[in-house]
Amino acid sequence: MEKLSVSLEDYIEEIYSQILKSGQAKVTAIASALNVKKASVTGALNVLSEKKLINYAPYSPITLTKEGEKIAKKILEKHKNLAEFFVEVLGSNKDDAAEIACKMEHIVPDRIFKNMVKLTNYVKSDLQSEIKNLY
Repeated sequence: MEKLSVSLEDYIEEIYSQILKSGQAKVTAIASALNVKKASVTGALNVLSEKKLINYAPYSPITLTKEGEKIAKKILEKHKNLAEFFVEVLGSNKDDAAEIACKMEHIVPDRIFKNMVKLTNYVKSDLQSEIKNLY
């Protein structure tokens, strides 16, 4: 499958997040969360539907296909791990970390992402060792 645009990745991530929170995604909620017009959401949903990443019909809840869910999980995993990297390794506050992660999740190559996860895990385990040694 061809790479999705940053915008389409944001839509699929938001759809997945809404499904996790409330069991379904709706055009109005997506528009509100992404701060875009409903018409923009509808256009993106039509493209994602054509790519067979979502199941979409007007006035019906939006669901992900298996492939769409796979992509959404990967994007969300990158987002969470990048935010954790910025907080745990670089000492960023959570709000800044979330904002930066949202931008970087689309551009960080997998091999660099994996190294960032390894470094984060190392720093966290090293900190836990330090804490244990204090007591």
